[in-house]
Amino acid sequence: MFKNELGALILRVTLGTLFFIHGLVKFKGGIENIVGWFDSIGLPGFMAYGVALFEMIGGIALIVGLATRLISALFGLLMLGATLKVKLSVGLLGNGQMAGYELDLALLAMAVYLVINGSKAFSVGHLIFSKDQNVTKPI
Repeated sequence: MFKNELGALILRVTLGTLFFIHGLVKFKGGIENIVGWFDSIGLPGFMAYGVALFEMIGGIALIVGLATRLISALFGLLMLGATLKVKLSVGLLGNGQMAGYELDLALLAMAVYLVINGSKAFSVGHLIFSKDQNVTKPI
């Protein structure tokens, strides 16, 4: 059991960190560029703000272990959408101008694992919402 929780903790913190950084880069690199890119691929430009904010806030939530299953499910849907809308046409490894969907697939797999198994180790959500296991029940 300890090995599973340790593995889930590593996946949770890694996934959270990667998404947080991706969201931060969208803002630091000029969110208006991302807005324009969203428009160019047929998505409403304003969605760039929502995606970047979700990546940052959701990333932090995963790092601290808050709503792990929900955030992971939403990240999984985000990766599925990114793969189908943008990356599938360039292939698994890309086409020289754009990266392929190999990273998206890895992030999707990590998210799915966390949706299925959760992650309790060093998790704020587990501390807040778990029942006290040490309390004796009356007979």
